[in-house]
Amino acid sequence: MRGWMRGVAMAVAVATVAACHVEPPDPNAPRELTKDVSVSGQITVANVKALRDKGFKTIVNMRPDSDAPDQAKYPQLQSAAQDAGLGYGYIPLKKGAAIPSTAAEALGSVLSRMPKPILLFEETPDRPAKVWALAEASRAGGLDADAIMKAVKSAGLSADDLATQINARIAARPKH
Repeated sequence: MRGWMRGVAMAVAVATVAACHVEPPDPNAPRELTKDVSVSGQITVANVKALRDKGFKTIVNMRPDSDAPDQAKYPQLQSAAQDAGLGYGYIPLKKGAAIPSTAAEALGSVLSRMPKPILLFEETPDRPAKVWALAEASRAGGLDADAIMKAVKSAGLSADDLATQINARIAARPKH
């Protein structure tokens, strides 16, 4: 009887340890900001069909071609997106520079006209999330500042450094 109980205890211990083991999240996995917009780190040509299979209709590349020698370049990703039946946008963000207002405006245009859901990507998901926050703050009828910040935070990111710009863009939204 004791051997049997020891075996059961060992099986329970093994099952408990196995249940506690969790793979670390993929840093490049899409992170949802809204039902229509997600962000991620760098994708590859090989990822494009899998992204389509996850339901994305458009991908927006925000990483300049000159950023890293081993990254997929604009024409390669555009071709892969087209081959997969996806829309494709290119809004390159210069590394280490402030986010230009033109990037937020360009993204606002892409978000208003391209099929959704949309995946925005760059080397890391941080800057695409920030550009989205600025674009959303500029959109007539867009989310309020708290909802924008909450969406970015729910993706494990932060746009706290843009709070002043977000509020200014919301105040300047076109009124209907």
